[in-house]
Amino acid sequence: MQYVGLTAARIFKSAVIQKCRAVTRILFGRHLFITNVGISLTLSGVGDILQQHYELLQEDHEKWNRTRTLHMSVTGVTVGIFCHHTYKWLDSFFPGRTLKTVLKKVLVDQLVTSPCCITIVFATLASLEKSNVETFVKELKQKGWRLYVADWVVWPPAQIINFYLLPTRFRVLYDNTISLGYDIYTSYVAHELPLEDEAADENME
Repeated sequence: MQYVGLTAARIFKSAVIQKCRAVTRILFGRHLFITNVGISLTLSGVGDILQQHYELLQEDHEKWNRTRTLHMSVTGVTVGIFCHHTYKWLDSFFPGRTLKTVLKKVLVDQLVTSPCCITIVFATLASLEKSNVETFVKELKQKGWRLYVADWVVWPPAQIINFYLLPTRFRVLYDNTISLGYDIYTSYVAHELPLEDEAADENME
């Protein structure tokens, strides 16, 4: 009887494992673009929900702002699309996994990809919130640098692991898993930090 149970367990595990492998091949193969964008959308939304939950506990707000979460989720879509194509381009432009190649990718990622992603976030929010160009530029100037500094703390070591160990198809998944904390901070910077009045500052000077 014990033998039958063990055999059934092995068959079940084997079937489950095979099914998981098949699903993984589909998600990270034929439908990689949709998978990457979906992951980015989901985790950007989760990051905002967690940040808003903290704000509610602190009694900074009275209720959950669903529109804000929707907007942050949409930034996940726009950034996810950009990152999907960027990682494919990086791997085609810098093939291989030598330390020198990995460091080149990390440098390009920090100097080019990161500023672009931050700009995309604020441009997406400005579009959704119907902000004018002046407000968008002010948001980017006053808040973007905070995200960029945090980016330099978080991403260089994380991206060394990403570029050295992982195949291209798993890069956006890895990025979004690591960046959940960064997404929370992005939501905080984008929505909770007030804009400074530059004109008032200039008059004071």
